[in-house]
Amino acid sequence: MTETVLMKAGMKVLIEQLGNIEAERFVSILLREPFDYTEWRKNYLCVGMTVEEISNEAMKIYSQENM
Repeated sequence: MTETVLMKAGMKVLIEQLGNIEAERFVSILLREPFDYTEWRKNYLCVGMTVEEISNEAMKIYSQENM
């Protein structure tokens, strides 16, 4: 996947989930703030979930996208 395709897909998902205004706001926050995705992921993404729960969620998402 090229960077352009990835950026378009990412913005599409953000807009679908957040709407235009909040998606733009999210992008501006990322650009404005020093951001370490790896640290953020450790602290906020999937907190309290077991590896099995995370795997099950990932498999559900994968199945939905590849139907």
